[in-house]
Amino acid sequence: MASSLRVGVIGVGHLGYHHARLYSEILGADLVGVVDSNEDRAHYVGDTMGVPSFTDFRMFLDQVKPDAISVAVPTSLHYQVASEALKRGIHVLVEKPVTTKLEEAEGLLRLAADMDLVLQVGHVERFNSAVQYVRSMVEEPLFIQTRRMGPFSPRISDVGVVLDLMIHDIDIILSMVNSEIEKISATGAKVKSDHEDIACAQITFKNGTIAHVLVSRVSEKRIRQMDIMERERYIVVDFESQDVSINRCLKSGSGLVEVVEHPVYPKKEPLKMELQHFLDCIREGRQPLVGIRDGKRALEVCVRVLRQIWGDSSIGSSVAV
Repeated sequence: MASSLRVGVIGVGHLGYHHARLYSEILGADLVGVVDSNEDRAHYVGDTMGVPSFTDFRMFLDQVKPDAISVAVPTSLHYQVASEALKRGIHVLVEKPVTTKLEEAEGLLRLAADMDLVLQVGHVERFNSAVQYVRSMVEEPLFIQTRRMGPFSPRISDVGVVLDLMIHDIDIILSMVNSEIEKISATGAKVKSDHEDIACAQITFKNGTIAHVLVSRVSEKRIRQMDIMERERYIVVDFESQDVSINRCLKSGSGLVEVVEHPVYPKKEPLKMELQHFLDCIREGRQPLVGIRDGKRALEVCVRVLRQIWGDSSIGSSVAV
């Protein structure tokens, strides 16, 4: 394979545009085309990036023959687009959630393994500098609380807030807690869409760790925060500023003194780091930090949450979420 990887982006809406923008900036990546079902949007992004644009993703795959693609189409189309690319021997980064059905995620896993291809899932928060710093230091969390809330946007209309936002935090929590899940309880409500716009889940792990996950896409205050309680420290992560604070209570005479540490580390653009990692994995023939198994596990937990919220045991299997 040439040192410069030929890459394309299928689906260049809000997020896909940034995939295309960053690929055009990354050394060793050659953006060779963009695809969108909206012809005006495809032309606009293609012209902006100086690359050909297409409205038919199969035509792009067959004519341009990229080495790798990012898939940023609506979730319901992830399996169709990703599977067609994998069958053609093309490496794939598919945005989260990997699919809407567990069977489809399993199918992509088999395809990538059979074709010996890199299949990465776009859980971009794993590449957040604060998350990476904390993951390297957290040992035995007793309690984890995440809050991910913001104002309503009609941009995401094909899935609810569980698959839109909660899946980020579930993926991070699963990566930090080395234990199987014992039970999940969840509730949620529709507010401005046909899907749940507010959701709250409590996840109890077999090792005793408890995680409380709150998400809303109808909040007038924007919050992206994770709190981690360990036996001798309390860690707060701000996903947006990529800041971390570490609180400890130390004995001082007959009382306690609270000490707050603010560690210093390099902060980088998470999406750019994610795309660079994807390309590095292709060149080096290694598995990505967030592979299809990770994406499928996060989806499985989200499906369990959705089944609790809606009382529908078919969600995530033969019937799309």
